[in-house]
Amino acid sequence: MRVSVPKSLDAALGLLAEDPQAVVLAGGTDLMVAINFGRARPEHIVSIARLAELKELVAGEQVLCGAGVTYTHLLQRVRDRALVDAARTVGSPQIRNAGTIGGNLGTCSPAGDTLPILAALDATIVVVSRRSGERRVPFSDWMRGPKQPALEPGELVLRAEWEEAGPAQAFLKAGTRNAMVIAVASLAMVVDRARRRVRVALGSAGPTIIRATAAEEMASGLIEEVGWERPLTLTEAARARFADLVAAAARPIDDQRGTGAYRRHVIGVMASRALQRTGAAA
Repeated sequence: MRVSVPKSLDAALGLLAEDPQAVVLAGGTDLMVAINFGRARPEHIVSIARLAELKELVAGEQVLCGAGVTYTHLLQRVRDRALVDAARTVGSPQIRNAGTIGGNLGTCSPAGDTLPILAALDATIVVVSRRSGERRVPFSDWMRGPKQPALEPGELVLRAEWEEAGPAQAFLKAGTRNAMVIAVASLAMVVDRARRRVRVALGSAGPTIIRATAAEEMASGLIEEVGWERPLTLTEAARARFADLVAAAARPIDDQRGTGAYRRHVIGVMASRALQRTGAAA
């Protein structure tokens, strides 16, 4: 196994241009597990851990989050509540110190904790290569399938970008235990009152992150009735209808972490709670 450790972005892109099949290593929280269990044996690894260009984080009305930003750094700097709540659920402190948002994007697992939030924030993923330069990919086009990101040979995730969306956000995650667990199901909801839009995204509920568009339209209608600048008072019937719409959007499977029926049920419960939390946040 050959391991390259470039010290600049340009050098890393040169290595990937020479060997497009090389495997990129960021924090290693996924790749090293696969290697240790014999599920992966790459011939060439390109470590990007020393690339300062990927560790930049600009947190303002427009957020620019480098692919090398760790979950610990997110917790310290980012104001988007859902992303902060998701980062807290990732592994142990050691994992949060090593794991990166770019690693989540590159691994592209439907169970990736930050991915539903990036979907709900309408994030754009910026990738770069020596041959084509920078390319911008809407998150809605990022996941082609389980562990199939929209990366072309020789490309590297550079950063994620999104507009700071205010306090009306929620992230909920169900697992087989309280900590250090892969999501059985997860849900992110963002009510961006300034831009008058609602986004609901589901993780571990299908082959990709799923947007619950019918539920988004319902919530937008409820908020429109009272005004986008005012908190929302909900009836039990409205919460139940919203939960049903979100659960209907899911495409869950049975696996070792839970059945499809359980996933659909817990998604409905999380949806009801998320609507209550975001609706109350002015």
